[in-house]
Amino acid sequence: MKRKIIKIDQDACIGCGLCANACHEGAIGMENGKAKLLREDYCDGLGDCLPACPVGAITFEEREAPAYDAEAVRKAQEAKKQGAASAPAAPLPCGCPGSQSRAITREPASVSTAPVSSRLRQWPVQIKLAPVNAPYFDGADLLIAADCTAYAYGNFHNELIRDRITLIGCPKLDEGDYSEKLTRIIAENDIRSVTIARMQVPCCGGIEQAAKLAIQRSGKFLPWQVVTISTDGRIL
Repeated sequence: MKRKIIKIDQDACIGCGLCANACHEGAIGMENGKAKLLREDYCDGLGDCLPACPVGAITFEEREAPAYDAEAVRKAQEAKKQGAASAPAAPLPCGCPGSQSRAITREPASVSTAPVSSRLRQWPVQIKLAPVNAPYFDGADLLIAADCTAYAYGNFHNELIRDRITLIGCPKLDEGDYSEKLTRIIAENDIRSVTIARMQVPCCGGIEQAAKLAIQRSGKFLPWQVVTISTDGRIL
């Protein structure tokens, strides 16, 4: 049958494995350091893996493929749960740069006793907690930021939060996809521009992809930019 199914660009894939983790059906696996669609009949064509890819290597295509086999997926998931229950505890993940521990050496800095003013203009800031419609969205320049960015970049308030409405989240630790809610926020409010702040690690690409997808789905033509921050606190 001809249906919609995912396509993975092997040249663009960086082998982070985030799409495989995001695929609840187990259709995607890793082979020779690259993501691969291992079971076409496990792919439901809904694309939960798309926002997880930090480099946009996954797209949809319509072609001949086996029908989605929900019963086979269910059995595979049950078998995986049983295997996980009897398996020993897994070691800490170190394959993804976002999980690799490292120490950062800093030169001693002079300590100022002057208070630093917050530039935050609204509450709440968590994407999941923020209302879709709020007065502060009217005419707002929106900042969609990954959680870690504010800790990594010292001048975050003055350079990024200042004069913007801020929404934050972590695509690796939070359940679900932000794109649906962000789409509604952008579509139903007078948003003037969008700035996306993310870390350089691959797992942070999820928030960038969700924000871009939300802008596209909103049907609006907005100015937007991506600010990428290194793990040692520099804007790249």
